[in-house]
Amino acid sequence: MAITVDIDPAFDSFDQEIIKNSLHTVFHAEGAVAENVSLIFGGDALLNELKKEYFDQDHFTDVIAFRLNNYEEKIVEGEIYISIPRARGNAEEFNEPFTKEVCRLVIHGGLHLLNYDDRTEAEKENMRLTVASAAEKEVCQRPGTGNRPTRHCSLIFWKRPTRLSKAWIMKTGRS
Repeated sequence: MAITVDIDPAFDSFDQEIIKNSLHTVFHAEGAVAENVSLIFGGDALLNELKKEYFDQDHFTDVIAFRLNNYEEKIVEGEIYISIPRARGNAEEFNEPFTKEVCRLVIHGGLHLLNYDDRTEAEKENMRLTVASAAEKEVCQRPGTGNRPTRHCSLIFWKRPTRLSKAWIMKTGRS
C-alpha cells in the first residue's frame, strides 16, 4: 500500500502515522487497497482554487477528493486535499484534538475515493455516521497500540508550487 503525505511547509506538521493508519483501516474495512493515494495538506487558497476549477464553486471547504482510477477497481488511486486552516477551525469549533479532526477529514476523503457521496441529506447522514463511527473506534489511534499491526508508508514533503495535481494534469493535459 502506498500512501504519500505532502504538507505545505507554511504549516506545522502533525502525527502522520495516525492519519495514514486511519485511511488504511477504512480502505481495508471496505475491501480496498491504497495503491497510490496522496494526502495533500495545504491552505484555504489551494482548496478554493480546486473547488472553483473542478466543481465550479467559489467557497472554502475542508476536504476534496479525486479518484484517479475506476471506482469499480479495489485498488485505489487518488488524491485527498485537506485545508489545515479549516481543520484547525473545525477542531476548535467542535472541541476536538486537531489530529482527530484531521483524521476525520482523511476518513471522509477516503470514503469519497471509495464512491461514497454526500449530495443528498440521506447520503450526508450516511457519510457523517460512517466517519464518526470510524473516528471513534481505534482507527484514530497511534498504530501498533491496538490490535492492528503498524503499517509503513512513504512521506514526501511538498515544495509549493512544484507539485501539480494528477487530476489537473488529467483534465487539462498539461504538466
